[in-house]
Amino acid sequence: MYTRRYFLRCSAVAMAGLGTAPSWLLRAAAQVGQTGQEMKTRKILVAVFQRGAADGLNVVVPFFERSYYEMRPTIAVPQPGKENGGIDLDGRFALHPSLQPLKPFWDSRQLALIHAAGSPDPTRSHFDAQDFMESGTPGKTSEDGWLNRALTSESGASPLRAIAIGAQLPRTLRGNRQAVAVNNLQQFESRNKEMAAILETMYASTPDPRLKASGKETFEAVKMIESVNRNPYTPSNGAQYQGGFANALQQVARLIKADIGVEAAFADIGGWDHHVNEAPQLTSLLREFGASLAAFTRDMGDRMEDIVLVTMSEFGRTAREDGNAGTDHGHGNVMMVLGGPVRGGKVYGRWPGLEPEQLYERRDLAVTTDFRDVLGELVGSHLGRDASQVFPGYKPGESLGLVKR
Repeated sequence: MYTRRYFLRCSAVAMAGLGTAPSWLLRAAAQVGQTGQEMKTRKILVAVFQRGAADGLNVVVPFFERSYYEMRPTIAVPQPGKENGGIDLDGRFALHPSLQPLKPFWDSRQLALIHAAGSPDPTRSHFDAQDFMESGTPGKTSEDGWLNRALTSESGASPLRAIAIGAQLPRTLRGNRQAVAVNNLQQFESRNKEMAAILETMYASTPDPRLKASGKETFEAVKMIESVNRNPYTPSNGAQYQGGFANALQQVARLIKADIGVEAAFADIGGWDHHVNEAPQLTSLLREFGASLAAFTRDMGDRMEDIVLVTMSEFGRTAREDGNAGTDHGHGNVMMVLGGPVRGGKVYGRWPGLEPEQLYERRDLAVTTDFRDVLGELVGSHLGRDASQVFPGYKPGESLGLVKR
């Protein structure tokens, strides 16, 4: 017996959220391949999660800190100007050399960095910390995610307004508003057209209005993705996507360019948990990470004027390297914000220092900027949403000024 779950698995798409049947189909069909004023001015937020706890101290290097080199005798990134040295940003901080593709966006002030950022919750559990951050509620897990709450509740929105690249919908996009997970856009298809037609008829005839609405949204999303796939995709401006994470961002780019009403997108990249032999692993992973972000930015071209991309990781790493030339689970980290509306070319946040008495629990970079301050500012200043509704119960600190008003 065919089921909706089976159909969604075969179609490589999954949905969450119930609502009234949207009136997006004719409007979206008319906009595919076009650049109408409505689509050009739509503000989009792209969230990227670095799963595994990235080592922010080696991603954005505080090369002015003597303690940094004392605590990391074998894995520290050399000072700018030295062999394999970091890329000087402001005389204090440097990008890891593998992030060279991002330097042009720093120079053009499209890239901002927020150091000593993270969650105030002290957990060092990957599972808990990721759930807390995706929920936007440190110390507890909510049923819905902050990115889902950041979506407007307008009726008639496209069922593809919020997209995640992956086999399952991440916690951050779960909630009452429509959201879709697409595992592989390039290989997407409704493999059994007869089965799909039967299921669509079943959902249309059900007396349950919520189930009917859910089914309608699902099949509308399927049809729209199929329509996007009818046209071959060629990245713009010489952008080259290479690797799994790059492929995920290319799918995000393709859906945004299709002008089907995307408002929010999510992608993740794993492999950041470097307890042993960190230096070569981080070098390789950052090479993929930086090149992928750069390819997406180049590919989007002028559309980046309406797009902000933000990166985050559940927590940082210990300030001192361990006995295996790696690092253990820490606290403070670094976030990146990239896009046309960004006030870039600056390292934001209060630097807490790396002396023993300045470290969190005398072992980790302290958190001086709550991750909700960063995300809340993007939600408010870029998307125009009420951040207090997205991060309930949280009172933000003074604005960082990340986004041009």
